[in-house]
Amino acid sequence: MRSRQIVSLLGGSQVGSDPEPLRDSLDRRTVPGTLVASEAEGAVRCYACGHRCLVKPGRRGICKVRFNRAGTLQVPAGYVAGLQCDPTEKKPLFHVAPGSNAVTFGMLGCDFHCGYCQNWLTSQALRDGAAGVQPAPISAQKIIDIALERGARVVASSYNEPLITAEWAVEVFARAKESDLTTAFISNGNATPEVLDFIRPVTDCYKIDLKTMNDRAYRKLGGVLEHVLRAIQLVHERGFWTEIVTLLVPGFNDDPTELGEAAAFIASVSPDIPWHVTAFHQDYKMQTNANTSAAALLEACEIGHDAGLRYVYAGNLPGRVGRWEDTPCPDCGLPVVKRVGYRVSGVNLDESGRCQQCGANIPGRWI
Repeated sequence: MRSRQIVSLLGGSQVGSDPEPLRDSLDRRTVPGTLVASEAEGAVRCYACGHRCLVKPGRRGICKVRFNRAGTLQVPAGYVAGLQCDPTEKKPLFHVAPGSNAVTFGMLGCDFHCGYCQNWLTSQALRDGAAGVQPAPISAQKIIDIALERGARVVASSYNEPLITAEWAVEVFARAKESDLTTAFISNGNATPEVLDFIRPVTDCYKIDLKTMNDRAYRKLGGVLEHVLRAIQLVHERGFWTEIVTLLVPGFNDDPTELGEAAAFIASVSPDIPWHVTAFHQDYKMQTNANTSAAALLEACEIGHDAGLRYVYAGNLPGRVGRWEDTPCPDCGLPVVKRVGYRVSGVNLDESGRCQQCGANIPGRWI
């Protein structure tokens, strides 16, 4: 099988032939899972994501990387398929340590199969024969050492769906908390109460993709709308700092009525949850939908603002969306964080997260 290695902090961009099939290579890098319950006849029930797969001996879950070996659920551990240091704003997390860097690690596999996935080389491994990235063995402590060497303030799990590799994320994040680093899940939000309770002690922030408000469309991506909406509520209730992203895809989820429903739902959970409306570009299997225009992003931002959301952002078109890249003070209107794309050009907050002009509290994880 041909396997690739993405650009990472462990090496350059390489493409090479791995003599070991990717599935075998990944299966060696597993440990017994925690998010599991035993069922009859050696089957196990996995609680890592909302699919709650019943996995029989010798079979795999929907994610393809969690599998039943003789009655034990084996789960990924001890490697990365991607490891980068880049702006925290890129996650995107706009209310978390503005201007800082995040060391982001990812593994392989996903519980969804989105046709426009920008991380398909990692997320669709073992599902799509054209995907697959060579895993690089690493320890949890080494990831934290790299973060400290780079001066990063955030450690994030991304590039694939981190819920399905939650046990490994918790191992890494436990080391991160020992070094006073902020931790974040960058997720599709197909969560269960069990996995959220499992990661909460060592996880500060949680970014969720709200892909559409149409359940039929969600099911085409491999998900269920109700599961994601419920997860948004559960994540907020548990005290994670929460930000929501909707990738605006023309002809798929850009109907103004649907966008209004998404904004209204988020506002009903909390008007202080930031909503990022970001621009789509043609990728992977979705090559016919038009790229998102700046005008479409601006319209979506106005919809979010009209629904009562205090913090709405337009992403992926830097310099073309005006004030929707900045964080405003909702009381006096001062831009408390000014941005162009991922670059922060000014911060008007004190150390406690209050507006320097009027003293209003701006919710977030600012330090």
